[in-house]
Amino acid sequence: MVDVTVFGAGAFGLSVAWCCVRRGASVRVIDPAGVAAGSSGGIVGALAPHVPEQWNEKKAFQLESLLMAEDFWAEVEAAGGLSPGYARTGRWQPVADADALSRAHDRAGGAAQLWQGRAKWEVMEHPGGDWAPETPTGYLIHDTLTARLHPRRACEALAAAIEAKGAEIASSGDAEGRVVWATGWRGLEEMTARHNRLVGTGVKGQAVLLAHDASALPQLFVDGLHIVPHDDGTVAVGSTTERDFDSPDETDAQCDDLLARARAAVPALAEAREIRRWAGVRPRSRTRAPMLGQHPFRAGEFLANGGFKIGFGMAPLAGEVMADLVLDGRNQIPQSFDPRASL
Repeated sequence: MVDVTVFGAGAFGLSVAWCCVRRGASVRVIDPAGVAAGSSGGIVGALAPHVPEQWNEKKAFQLESLLMAEDFWAEVEAAGGLSPGYARTGRWQPVADADALSRAHDRAGGAAQLWQGRAKWEVMEHPGGDWAPETPTGYLIHDTLTARLHPRRACEALAAAIEAKGAEIASSGDAEGRVVWATGWRGLEEMTARHNRLVGTGVKGQAVLLAHDASALPQLFVDGLHIVPHDDGTVAVGSTTERDFDSPDETDAQCDDLLARARAAVPALAEAREIRRWAGVRPRSRTRAPMLGQHPFRAGEFLANGGFKIGFGMAPLAGEVMADLVLDGRNQIPQSFDPRASL
């Protein structure tokens, strides 16, 4: 007998499954394409917070999830024996001008109040060296909340932890017990087809992986790019935002642009060897908020979708609150995440 069936083996589906398994539920995860086959199999893995201002329940949820991430991923690794590549290494961002510098100082005050003293958002002088990007003002924003992981490895670590607890990950099977749908952008398109307006859609992103060991250094956000050093001696650069596309998983000349901008911004990457390119489609709800809760079109079933660019950062807490709802009937999910808000 299976207590919970989860359709979808990406970041949200596996996190929900893991949080149910660790509470003693019998779980089956079903995905015909396998673990991390969609956008959760990417290479970037920037777990970056929203700016600490204009606070709302989405930002508060993200903060709590980012703060619990270190323990969450450590437990996953201990259970399954695979590393997700997680580390809270922080982030540097160049400050472009005097107005941006004033905003950065204001946000430092906001972080001091909102981030509970558990992380900082601060202005620092350029530290020199070839990793820090050039900045017209001579200052960088440094936050200590931002973390990184390797998306595909994180999903594989979750899958290993789930199976180590005796649960099943399969390519096919019937729905048994309580059912959770975490099927990414295809799931959003399916719901849109059943509704009279857009529920959500897929947004394609492309990224490039380079050979450069900066694993102990902060990640960067510069010129609209996430530049993320991983623990395996690589650096990921991403990503594009493409609402119109022909092929969901093919790269093109836009990767050339990503690479050129990264090399121009970060001297350390000027000669870094390119390893691979990646493309995938991320699920974005109409409201841009995650969709967590009762499925709007499948009576008695549940939905976990719409992670978009912050899915891995939201995943630890999303898994917990969905397990609360699915197993115990306790709904502690922000109202704006209710799937009916996207209808």
